[in-house]
Amino acid sequence: MTRTADEARDPDEGTGGPGGSRSDGAGAERPRSADRDRDGGTRDGGLGHSEPLPHRPTSKDVARAAGVSQASVSLVLGDKWRGRVSADTAERVRAAAVELGYRPNVAARNLRLGSTRTALLVVPTLTNEFFARVHEGAAAVADRHGFGIVVYPSPDVTGRARDPFASARSALDGVIASSMAADALAGIGGGDLPLVMLDSDPDDGNDATGTSGRPGRPRGATVNLDIADGMRQTTAHLLGLGHRRLLHLAPDVTAWTFDVRARELAVAVTATPGATLRTVRAAFTVDAAREAVEHALTAPGPRPTAVVCDDDILAAGACKAVRRLGLRVPHDVSVTGFDDQSLAVALDPELTTVRLPAEQVGERGMTALLALLGHRPVTGGDIPVRLIVRGSTAPPAHP
Repeated sequence: MTRTADEARDPDEGTGGPGGSRSDGAGAERPRSADRDRDGGTRDGGLGHSEPLPHRPTSKDVARAAGVSQASVSLVLGDKWRGRVSADTAERVRAAAVELGYRPNVAARNLRLGSTRTALLVVPTLTNEFFARVHEGAAAVADRHGFGIVVYPSPDVTGRARDPFASARSALDGVIASSMAADALAGIGGGDLPLVMLDSDPDDGNDATGTSGRPGRPRGATVNLDIADGMRQTTAHLLGLGHRRLLHLAPDVTAWTFDVRARELAVAVTATPGATLRTVRAAFTVDAAREAVEHALTAPGPRPTAVVCDDDILAAGACKAVRRLGLRVPHDVSVTGFDDQSLAVALDPELTTVRLPAEQVGERGMTALLALLGHRPVTGGDIPVRLIVRGSTAPPAHP
């Protein structure tokens, strides 16, 4: 049945559902047809008499109870009343809403505003503690602002993802993506959505990472940890202990964050007289890391006295390799990690590693997206990191 604009439901009113009501044109309320059973009678709940379901209050009810217009109710409950209605009126509307138990139809209001208050978080995986904590931080900020987070893990770390959002892209307001899952953005699409990149080269340019650059649209933003300083702290610690033969265990994936670590490590070693550096790569598994380090430690020539790992999982594999060769950590070989996951204190000895505040990454990512959506500047520099010195590093026994 076609209804006129006056008869249409106010987008801010509560959803009536089966227990809702509609006006008969004279102000009286009567049950919806959904309240009737299949035989045409009203539901009786098995009590043998008609018992309509309770009516869910609408913005019309709030307006009637407060003695104001529906427009005033919308302004007050949308926190846009200042300068438009009096403080007394606002208080009266809020009191009526509380007394009636009114809850706005958020979905309908968002549809009217052209926003669903939903952000997409693209990460390599949620089984890695770092990215799980990133999600926690983003979700906490999103919740405070009435947003929801949809998480999409890229299936093979940096591989192109299938697009699961082709029919639902209009339900997304923006995207937050890890640089390690950047290739997945090509499969997901949504190039017209505001984009915040995490741990990504700030000099790459936002258009290269997927924003449209369309006039009037918010451009992308980047949220980074101070990864370079984290590696500088690590190398300063090891070189200060007297280590001069360093082995770098890097992941076998290409990402800006790992390029930064490799560059800073090489710069520090090159600047130190007598220091040498060798790099080997392994997949992000303990067994792959163990195998790579075993080969490196048994290769011809002087054995490295310290293994610098780009991740705590890789560091766990390095420690396992040292033990399998009959050596000791840190007496024979020192080992460092990156992330400070729970695994770091489960190892024996506990792992010296760079603590990355992953929750802050998620918080800053969501805050940056909110700024883009509000056409506000994104502020804040790189997030500081800190080296946590534990038992896996010591001066070399045989320099």
